[in-house]
Amino acid sequence: MKRTTTHPKHYHFSAICGTAMASLAVLLKNRGHKITGSDENVYPPMSDFLIENQIEVSKPYQAKNLQPHPDYIVLGNALSRGNPEVEYALENHLHYLSMAELLKNEFIRGNISVVASGTHGKTTTTAIAAHVFTACNKPTGFLVGGIPENFGTSSCDVEKGGYFVIEGDEYDTSLFDKRSKFFHYLPDRLILSNIEFDHADIFDSIDDIKRSFRLMLRQIPQNGLIIVNGDDDNAMEVAKSGYTPFVSFGIGVQCDAVISNIAPRTGQLGMTFELDYQNKKYHLSIPLIGEYNVRNVTSVVLLALHEGLEITEIQNALSSFKNVKRRLQLLTQNQSIKVFDDFAHHPTAIYETLKAVRLAWPDSRIHALFEPRSNTSVRNIHQNRMAASFSDADTVIFAGLYRKDKIAPADRLNLDIIIEELKHQQKTVKSIEELEKIVPYCLQLAQPGDIFITMSNGAFGGVQHQLAAKLDEKW
Repeated sequence: MKRTTTHPKHYHFSAICGTAMASLAVLLKNRGHKITGSDENVYPPMSDFLIENQIEVSKPYQAKNLQPHPDYIVLGNALSRGNPEVEYALENHLHYLSMAELLKNEFIRGNISVVASGTHGKTTTTAIAAHVFTACNKPTGFLVGGIPENFGTSSCDVEKGGYFVIEGDEYDTSLFDKRSKFFHYLPDRLILSNIEFDHADIFDSIDDIKRSFRLMLRQIPQNGLIIVNGDDDNAMEVAKSGYTPFVSFGIGVQCDAVISNIAPRTGQLGMTFELDYQNKKYHLSIPLIGEYNVRNVTSVVLLALHEGLEITEIQNALSSFKNVKRRLQLLTQNQSIKVFDDFAHHPTAIYETLKAVRLAWPDSRIHALFEPRSNTSVRNIHQNRMAASFSDADTVIFAGLYRKDKIAPADRLNLDIIIEELKHQQKTVKSIEELEKIVPYCLQLAQPGDIFITMSNGAFGGVQHQLAAKLDEKW
């Protein structure tokens, strides 16, 4: 829907290519505000998204990007002191604020806030919820940390009083506000998918992360709802600490809603499963693969039922869901060899992604290409778990550690140890520091029926797109 302002302002976004930053910039532009932006890490899909919405990105960061002075400067959480735009804003007493604060005040307040939170699955769950509510004619706005293919955009506005579906990230808000971003999202309905240790650059321990979630729960009203993964001990511990009723889901019989009979769809890509809830058995089908996506969908089904939707219309909406770019996104068009691009960077996400592909294509050779890039994956926090996360891959190709010079040697992930562990599992393993050498190596490996999966929370140097293009040319 289209909402416009009678008092347009000039907003400048420093670090505009972050998924939430770009999404918010487009929301404001669509209301009629002037938007400018700057960044230094510019890559798809958000760079393409900004181009499509006619928002130019200035490079590099510099004071003149803020001249003439905008009405507001939105400082991304990737920025720190020393950044020339941060320093200029401070010295000139410009009006600066965070993405999360601006989103709360302009788009969430006054709506029913639906927040999808947890270590894994936030983006997909947010996209599913936005699609189901929209397809079922609920007035719905959203902001997703990716590009849902059903919408072709990562954000959408809504008239006051509707639903606003938002990805509830536990990462910090900005250089001047170290609280998790989800503190700003005023949740009325919360999906809590799981809680694991992540973001080692800002959290000291799993207890530190749980504390942040528990504090966020204090904002949910008593007439709200928490939908929580009942198989996850950390998530359940947090949910029980709140003041709001919760519904648990999972495969465990202790859950309020029990998932069973998960199976691949016969003859087509997807999954079927059954859900027992409130003395009813629902038979559901989804066009996504992986048990983790069954869980993501289940949380949205429970939310939709709570909001008064009928199971038939929920199922119809699920059947038309098209996934999110960079979440097991198929890049190839040929019929012989597939290339998937995925955002996985935590060992649990890597494991679940490869497990899902193995279940869907049990006879294929799976080649996993992994770029250790996130602030957690370049550290040795999960050193002992990394090798096991690749158990469903036949070949594992590691890119070099991203910005490893910024991490003390004693704190870095040790790829040599992981490689030796994988070799003992009889896997083909290769470490390739230079990104430009990865595609030629993969082309030598490729055989009909193979599947390549690139996994990174960054651009991966465009390796995934280059490989897909070469394989489409050849096959």
